[in-house]
Amino acid sequence: MAVPENAYDQLQAVHSPPTTFIAKYIWSGDHKVIAKQFLWGGLIFLLLGGLQAMFIRWQWAYPGQPVPVLGQIFFSDSGGVITPGHYTSLFTSHGLIMIFWAITPMMIGAFGNLTIPLMIGARDMAFPLLNTLSFWTWFMSGCMVLVSFMVPYGTAAAGWTTYPPLSGNAGTPGWGQSLFVLAIFMTGTATIMGGVNYITTVIRLRAPGMTWDRIPLTVWGQFLTAILNVLFVPVLAGGALLLLLDRWFGTSFYVAGALAGENAGDPILFQHLFWIFGHPEVYILILPAWGFVGDFVSFFSRKPAYWYKGSVWAMTAVSVMSAVVYGHHMYSTGMAPLLGKSFMMLTLIISVPAELLFLNWLHTMYHGSMRKTVPMMFALGTIFVFGSGGLTGLPLATITTDLYLHATMFVVGHFHLTMASAAFLGTFGAIYFWFPKMFGTMMDDRLARWHFWFSFIGLNGVFIAQMIAGYAGQPRRLYDPFQYAFTQQLLGINQITSYFAFFLAFGQVFFVYNWFHSIFFKEKKCEQNPWKVGTLEWSVPNPTPVYNFAKIPIVTCGPHEYSNPVCIKNLGKDWQGQWETLDGSEPQLPGAEGHAEDEDTDDAAVDETKG
Repeated sequence: MAVPENAYDQLQAVHSPPTTFIAKYIWSGDHKVIAKQFLWGGLIFLLLGGLQAMFIRWQWAYPGQPVPVLGQIFFSDSGGVITPGHYTSLFTSHGLIMIFWAITPMMIGAFGNLTIPLMIGARDMAFPLLNTLSFWTWFMSGCMVLVSFMVPYGTAAAGWTTYPPLSGNAGTPGWGQSLFVLAIFMTGTATIMGGVNYITTVIRLRAPGMTWDRIPLTVWGQFLTAILNVLFVPVLAGGALLLLLDRWFGTSFYVAGALAGENAGDPILFQHLFWIFGHPEVYILILPAWGFVGDFVSFFSRKPAYWYKGSVWAMTAVSVMSAVVYGHHMYSTGMAPLLGKSFMMLTLIISVPAELLFLNWLHTMYHGSMRKTVPMMFALGTIFVFGSGGLTGLPLATITTDLYLHATMFVVGHFHLTMASAAFLGTFGAIYFWFPKMFGTMMDDRLARWHFWFSFIGLNGVFIAQMIAGYAGQPRRLYDPFQYAFTQQLLGINQITSYFAFFLAFGQVFFVYNWFHSIFFKEKKCEQNPWKVGTLEWSVPNPTPVYNFAKIPIVTCGPHEYSNPVCIKNLGKDWQGQWETLDGSEPQLPGAEGHAEDEDTDDAAVDETKG
């Protein structure tokens, strides 16, 4: 029996536009407004975290010397000099802010919210109120982070991993460390809210014909990320809660030996809890970027994504295996050799599906009609840093080499090149790509290209140089690593590294100017589909109405239909929208067997829906 013509439209209400300022910009249930809120918040914290990184690089290039200009503002109590206490707080809060309050809200909060409903043909998230609460919970956690800088004894200073006993009352007294841990608990709560929303939306609200093998790779990245968030963020939340109990109520979950009396705990327990979450977090932050890249290389190579299903299965395999490799972060804790060998083998195996993704991207671009747009440039940059950074992870997966490299700058360079740089470039590629969808205008192309080259060269210069210094033996986390005779010769390469960092920071000026000028001073004119791609979000005007789709679209094909001779002949263009048929006729609703909840639609049924 055929599905009634208006059945899908009746499943989701058409939202009326908000009539007050608060309903439109503050307490909004519109996923697109919430995406903008997350993006603005993430960019602000990215500025704060980036400024802290520059202070760290200054200290490593010119240890003990006053910071020019900004030193008297931020380190006035020491005459503009970064003291050991300042330094410890800097690298602690820098790491946590960049992960939880910069990358996560921008890549997942902003673009998960923006893309999921639009790319699957839904009018909003499954739970709009939960979506609103998710942002404001995250916002309150960010406020706690900022307040932690203003309390006596300063902000958190136990390292970004917050290992006990350093994160206990004896190691970091005062409210600063407690506020940061509580903020982590709250932002984790916001992340779980968003994860539940994302998963439910993808499963329940896909448009008719949007079968699992027609979902854009961007949505796959966000969907798998949401699953990991729902499964593993509670582990971090539990670890943070136990740490707060130790700090506030005198429990001894992480207090070892005689200090705890009869009820002794174990600080290593926290490391287990942290890394059970922490290594899936690596993929939580890279899966969305993989989704962006998978779509962008197809969009701008004007070719179907090579082995689409293989890429989906590879991303799924990485998500599953991310839960069983965390132990490679703990080789130096005295782990049993047999257990360590198991983690080593699993860590090496997880690189196989990641390599499959890499090869699929290269195959997609091979013999393609490449368009070197700004999003494509950022996608290519993401591929490069992820590939080069991933290769340097193999020595860290192997026990014998990791024991030497573990506490060195090699780990810092690898981590930042693989995850931070890939997330950074992938996120900015997404900003440039979906900016017209969010704000109704295009960003300036020339400024965007300058931004890319400064960012790409700066990122590689900083983190490759850090790996060289680490391979030469420079320890990480030290306020002044050049007090040792064997590291004094590394001061020069650290200064070069810092010059690359300052070069990277200067390049962000192009983005800041481009961002504000495009939003506030540029005339709001942009064609509906400026990139000439076929995913559903480009079938509606820019910026998009509050209800997204006046009529729920009927999906007729996959997201990467390019260079089909039949399409070129019948439609006069080299791409087919997911809302179009090859013969130009009106798309027809599939029968009951083609409903979006049906995961078993075979190829014959798919062909029938194309008319």
